[in-house]
Amino acid sequence: MDSRKYGRTYHYPFSPGTTNDDRINLNYWENISKINTLIHTEKLDGENNCLSRYGVFARSHAAPTTSPWTSRLREQWSLIKNDLDDIELFGENLYAIHSIKYKQLESYYYVFAARCMDKWLSWEEVKFYAALFDFPTVPEIKTEAVTNITTELLKEEIICWSQEPSFFGSIDTQTNEDCSREGVVTRNIEEFPVNCFAQNVFKYVRKGHVKTNEHWTRNWKRARLSYEF
Repeated sequence: MDSRKYGRTYHYPFSPGTTNDDRINLNYWENISKINTLIHTEKLDGENNCLSRYGVFARSHAAPTTSPWTSRLREQWSLIKNDLDDIELFGENLYAIHSIKYKQLESYYYVFAARCMDKWLSWEEVKFYAALFDFPTVPEIKTEAVTNITTELLKEEIICWSQEPSFFGSIDTQTNEDCSREGVVTRNIEEFPVNCFAQNVFKYVRKGHVKTNEHWTRNWKRARLSYEF
């Protein structure tokens, strides 16, 4: 079985939601200046799940996941597994509630990346394959040419977006009050090699985001879809 996990996404230096395990890209602007166009998307609060012809994988790709909160996704995978070929879909699985509860979910799985062998596919191809297999993609915030922005403008934009609510209506599970989105992910809108991931994908995560403890899996709850509210 050949299944490689999703690359580690480095934080912007001004991302306040870093933990001891996170990495920061101090050369982000040098990397971005070599990109033509950026696409900014919402970072959703779920589990990173990969769908490949070999199975459904969580963050570790040592073996396919069998967690109860992936049961629905594994059912969907069983219908498409023979058509995936070399395409691997990566998405946010929101079936189990983490730190944010969403009020307007239409689906449990939102695709944010697609890989084919040694390439991370362009955003247009990500949307194409997501639609082909009947999955939505994560919400888009903005597409912009790098020539139109500066480091200060980029920082200002991302911090502003991070303070807005989720496209799906975000509620803090600790306070049960409205809260801002988890964060923002920026990527090169074009395809790029797998080994250049860290130079083409960047993230900003809100401060103090992770509030669920390591044992959240013991008492996890299913997220409700919009029609259930």
